[in-house]
Amino acid sequence: MPPLPTSHPALQSLRALLCGFAQIFLQQHPGCGLLVLLAILIGAPDLLTGALLGGLTSMLIARRRGYPPADIAIGLYGYNGILLGLLLSLKLPWTPLLPLLIITSAALSSLLLAPWMRCMRKHGWLPAFTFPFVLLGWLLLTLVAQLELPLATPASAPGAPELNALQLMLVVLRGLGQVIFLDSPLAGLCLLIGLRLADSRTALWALVGSSSGSALALFYGWPSDGALAGLYGYNATLAAIVLAQAYRCPLVPAVGILLALLLQPGFSALGLPALTMPFILACWLVKASARSWQQAMKSNASS
Repeated sequence: MPPLPTSHPALQSLRALLCGFAQIFLQQHPGCGLLVLLAILIGAPDLLTGALLGGLTSMLIARRRGYPPADIAIGLYGYNGILLGLLLSLKLPWTPLLPLLIITSAALSSLLLAPWMRCMRKHGWLPAFTFPFVLLGWLLLTLVAQLELPLATPASAPGAPELNALQLMLVVLRGLGQVIFLDSPLAGLCLLIGLRLADSRTALWALVGSSSGSALALFYGWPSDGALAGLYGYNATLAAIVLAQAYRCPLVPAVGILLALLLQPGFSALGLPALTMPFILACWLVKASARSWQQAMKSNASS
């Protein structure tokens, strides 16, 4: 039976949008993206509208600017906008200002990403990952604080449960969910299934990253409420996924997990929300070190 045609513009847009959701976890599988969307619907349905608005805006701007269609099709001009929509919907109540901020920031994320990708391909820059989201997120959160805008009412945090095998499993799932600001273990399970659908090895490393980050945080006595909510697992999860895809040696993602965890507390000292910057810095450090090592080996071989 021949595959269903996807040449219709509406189907192409839907596929690109779903790939944008998948690209949050460095995947380009629309089925994975659908499960990421479902996880948001399960864990925080009030964030879904902002996520969709951010993803559609960033994709539309990329098309209007004539960015490479292949990049748009695999969701590269969607995930930063989606994350910005999630962040703003989490922090602000739904007022006429909220969609305006989401649309503006999502559009800017595509405008920032495009020249970075050109430099990456032409001049060997390191990948941007979620840096447009982090940079714009910091600026927006600072703006919100300076203007003293009303904030959304945060969900009440549950009391610290007794640690047992089941609770530790739930912490690992929360670590997956916190990549998209969700603390629901069921949403984390949905994300894990989506990653398994895209690539079983990626799903395994995501589990390793989340469990390692949370376990190390608990071992070193960092705030238990944050550790049990999965807040020390999500950067380690992303670092594990990226570095396991790029390097076959398991030591490399292990180093990335450790770096992401060690870098995260520093942002609190700076008065900045960590967002996904520890993951970005960990991957940049590992990739830059690997590149320098390869260049040094080539120089030694040629001398």
